[in-house]
Amino acid sequence: MEEMEGQSPIQLNRMAKPGPAEEGWLGGQILIAMPSMEDPRFARSVICLCAHSPEGAMGIVLNRAIENLTFDELLKQLDVTPIPPQRRIRLHAGGPVEGGRGFVLHTQDWSSEGSLPIEGGFALTASVDILKAIAGGEGPRQGLLALGYAGWGPGQLESEIQHNAWLSVSPDEAILFAEEDQDAKWRRALAKLKVDPLLLVDTAGRA
Repeated sequence: MEEMEGQSPIQLNRMAKPGPAEEGWLGGQILIAMPSMEDPRFARSVICLCAHSPEGAMGIVLNRAIENLTFDELLKQLDVTPIPPQRRIRLHAGGPVEGGRGFVLHTQDWSSEGSLPIEGGFALTASVDILKAIAGGEGPRQGLLALGYAGWGPGQLESEIQHNAWLSVSPDEAILFAEEDQDAKWRRALAKLKVDPLLLVDTAGRA
């Protein structure tokens, strides 16, 4: 895992791995914001919950594309070659916490020492090595790069679910990696639950 202090305002830092999740925790699930979501930062958001334990939860928002920064520009900031790269991945705003940190959510066909396995066959990597691999034409089969993340303290996510803020569903590559706008991916995630957003009422539910 490389520290890039002094090289760029965007840093891919080590993310601590949580302990073993107990049965019933939602690590690996997809969170879908209910229409009643009051926080504008998460309205109609779709989130991959990467870690969930008694200590809290951490996830990556999947449907907030970044328009003012390209993958090529990011590589230049980090002094990663080749430029132009042989492959590119999409950039997303991963959440309101630590927007200067980068995380690559990806399939598990590629990993490094610092990769965090996620239930469902995915992983989260916060090392510049994965960007070097992708730029060189290798790396994981599917992935997205998120700047920032969504975080919850102990019991916070559970309370939000009890107050009907979120639905949850099992992940798939179409929800995680499809190139869709914010509303289309939100509707796709709801469709997996066979839910029509026009018929949603303020009742809690889980997949």
